[in-house]
Amino acid sequence: MSLYNVFDIAGSGMSAQNIRLNTTASNISNANSVSSSQDKVYRARHPVFAAELTKASSIQDPTSLGASVGVKVLGVVESDKPLQVEYNPNHPSADKDGYIYKPNVNVVEEMTNMISASRSYQTNVQVADAAKQMLSKTLLLGQR
Repeated sequence: MSLYNVFDIAGSGMSAQNIRLNTTASNISNANSVSSSQDKVYRARHPVFAAELTKASSIQDPTSLGASVGVKVLGVVESDKPLQVEYNPNHPSADKDGYIYKPNVNVVEEMTNMISASRSYQTNVQVADAAKQMLSKTLLLGQR
């Protein structure tokens, strides 16, 4: 695997974690929303990732048969956890039976996801920076 592929791999990781951070932020911002219908209430969303294998170089070069691995975002899915139903007949958004519906967002879980995603993003930045430093030092070797 070429050192240049590290930038593609780290970049795909940063892109995936960016999507994860955005969906987590959306979940947190809608955590306290209320609806009068189960159909209209916000449902927590989560990204689905998969490993993406690509050839590092052409097949004609027998010395480089390795593959680089990146991250592919397959999509964003809604959580199937049950919604929070609360009996509150005095609420302006209550349905005819006096119930209000709240999202299935667990704020503590979402904050944990946010910390994990930001640390993963930071790690990918550090990997890209280390690869850049290695390439710079390799170029310096040629000057001597």
